[in-house]
Amino acid sequence: MPKGDILKVGIAQIDCALGGLDANEDKHRQMIEQARAAGVDILVFPELSLTGYQIGPKTISAAMRADDARLVRLARDAGEMMVIAGFVEEGYAAQFFNSAAVLHQGEVTFIHRKLNPATYGNLEEGKYFATGRYVETFDMGDTFTGAIMICADLWNPALVHLAALHGATLLISPVCSAHGSVSGDFSNPDGWAATLHFYAMIYGMPVIMANRVGRDGNLVFWGGSSILDPQGRIIAEAKGDEEALIIGELDYAQVREARFRLPTVRDSNLALIKREINRLTGLVGIPKALRKR
Repeated sequence: MPKGDILKVGIAQIDCALGGLDANEDKHRQMIEQARAAGVDILVFPELSLTGYQIGPKTISAAMRADDARLVRLARDAGEMMVIAGFVEEGYAAQFFNSAAVLHQGEVTFIHRKLNPATYGNLEEGKYFATGRYVETFDMGDTFTGAIMICADLWNPALVHLAALHGATLLISPVCSAHGSVSGDFSNPDGWAATLHFYAMIYGMPVIMANRVGRDGNLVFWGGSSILDPQGRIIAEAKGDEEALIIGELDYAQVREARFRLPTVRDSNLALIKREINRLTGLVGIPKALRKR
């Protein structure tokens, strides 16, 4: 478990074999060994890193429960380091989720289930995956508190806002972002750069974005994994679309200063938000002329 104010962060920007769970497990183990040798405290893999992204009709055969031997083996390999890996989870009631697991000291200590499965453009996760139900955080040692948001989760700002209000001081985003996945002239690299900078700066919250490289079917992943400080400045970034281990250091003292200077979390007005959500919910389906203000 990381100790103290300094967190040494690693991103394993890798290619993934579609449906090749054994090969992907081996690659995870190799990256874990490299990260451990470099003294990394937390290592983040991309979204669905153990299965590949366009798993689609193979979802059932690729699914793992939280106690799957492959996850347990990687958790043992992780040792004192925290490792975040992506997988298809078979959860309660035979539901299948796009999930990310925190692996530490031989155990799966936390799981985030994707809250906003991407079903637009060339993406069709909603055909295969159930939707996660909760915004939760997890302890990362003496200072940092982590929140995981998988890819399109970050494109719903309310989810990140809730994570910050739940106490997150580090935003971790495993993604599978490909050129042209949204369609039209939308630039995924430009969109992610703007989004990550905004969240880090507005919440005084460092961000880890782990993207993959390679290809699944018609999707070509562009890499660009990055680590941002709590003012939105890039402190480590993958250059190009090759496999790489990216490492950077985060200082909790900078989080304290950023949140003192720009108190977004402190000044969040939960009573106002709750009132307006309840009011909006009550107005759904009511003609505007009949609404009482």
